[in-house]
Amino acid sequence: MAGMFSRLFRVVKSESHAVLDKIEDPIKMTEQGIRDLQKDLAESMKSLAQSKAVLIKMRKDAEEQKSLAESYEKKAILLLKKGASGGIDATEADRLAGEALAKKDQAMTAAVTHSQTLDNQEAQTRKMEGIVSQLKSNISKWENELVTLKSRAKIAEASKKLNAQLAHVDSGGTLAMLEKMKTKVSEDEALAESYGEMAAVPTSVDDEIDKALAGDTSSKSSDSLAALKAKLNM
Repeated sequence: MAGMFSRLFRVVKSESHAVLDKIEDPIKMTEQGIRDLQKDLAESMKSLAQSKAVLIKMRKDAEEQKSLAESYEKKAILLLKKGASGGIDATEADRLAGEALAKKDQAMTAAVTHSQTLDNQEAQTRKMEGIVSQLKSNISKWENELVTLKSRAKIAEASKKLNAQLAHVDSGGTLAMLEKMKTKVSEDEALAESYGEMAAVPTSVDDEIDKALAGDTSSKSSDSLAALKAKLNM
């Protein structure tokens, strides 16, 4: 049971380290940051479009109110002229002209209100345009940075693997092994030479005797031949 819990702990610990490694991966973090910026940009673009739509409508409303005010003023003038010429009752003309001027004042008030709101809306829209521009700039900057970061990461990973491989190369052990090989070869060569010398040396007492008497062989043969001839009376 204890062994099972120990193995389970090691698995959980290993997975935790793997998660931390992923979290600390600078490339993945940068990619996620760019995705977040792109989401912010999409939302900002949507808000900017809505703001511009409101701005367009407010400009249109302001212009309409100004045109309406001018129209009521023209109508008031025409009513006064018509009352003066006797086209309609002068009193009625004055009353209607007054109503037209009241409508004109309402329209002008609305036009001024729209203009004031329009100024605020234009300021907000410019601010939003600045935010969108900044987001685009940041995204472009970090996308370029990401390309460079990926290249640097590949080079760093390759260098890390190479250095790790070099770090595990036991150069001292290799040299020691080579020295042992040289010593062994030298010993084998010396042993071979020794065996050669031993092969040239007599290996028995008889061989030593024969060697010592090797110089007397011819005289001994001559004596034997003379004795044989004497025996045969030759």
